Amino acid sequence: MESIAGAVNDFRQLDLLATGNTGMHRLDARAKVLVTLIFILAVVSLGKYELAALFPFFLYPAVIMALGNLPIRHIARKVVVVLPFALMVGLFNPLFDQTVLIRLGPLGISGGWLSCASILVRSALTVGAALILVGITGFPAICQALDQLGMPRIFTVQLLFLYRYLFVLTEVGGRTARARELRAFGNKGLGLRSYGSLLSNLLLRTWLRAERIHLAMLARGFTGEFHPHRITRFGSREFLFLAGWAGVFLLFRLVNVSQLLGAIVTGGIG
Repeated sequence: MESIAGAVNDFRQLDLLATGNTGMHRLDARAKVLVTLIFILAVVSLGKYELAALFPFFLYPAVIMALGNLPIRHIARKVVVVLPFALMVGLFNPLFDQTVLIRLGPLGISGGWLSCASILVRSALTVGAALILVGITGFPAICQALDQLGMPRIFTVQLLFLYRYLFVLTEVGGRTARARELRAFGNKGLGLRSYGSLLSNLLLRTWLRAERIHLAMLARGFTGEFHPHRITRFGSREFLFLAGWAGVFLLFRLVNVSQLLGAIVTGGIG
């Protein structure tokens, strides 16, 4: 439970980065959400063997992190956590796809290895883009942008509440787990049998806490409307931001920039 609470609190630190005052932070959230969605669609739509074509897409997270003053190590640590799960997805690709597609001298690289590496790179790009979006926008502003872009309000409100009260749940769970450990003598009461009562107690406490929170929200006049801390508008800067990056992603999607640069370099050397 402590590790889960630590991970959630670590994610809260990422959301705190959204309180910055750079040009990226001041952009309307809708533009940043749309650019991130276009980026993800462009990355995942590439063929499974087009590994080299993915590397130019690293330009976007590098530029946004630099302009938004986001800590590279902080983002990279969170991306690395996801990579083992992506590796499990493509782990057996080399076994099922053994057709050699690339030869580096005597070494032959099969399509399975290319597709496995492609899955890892895609995961790093897409997860990194999502984390960067949270870091320069904030999760509440992202939910508000989704609402303004036409997503059903009931979904955006539930998404916002899930994020906001996830910290409350982990706090209650952490206290319950500590109380369980303090009431145990040695290893007694810490076995698998105790998890049933622990989870039921956690469910009841969170249910009662949710009812109190709901009553407090109704007492304060909550009607399901968003009240953003920072009011922005979709202006010319947002349009240029959206159009510029959409054009770059379209270029990277239609043209293998890595292969083109390699041909230019090798042709120039030759």
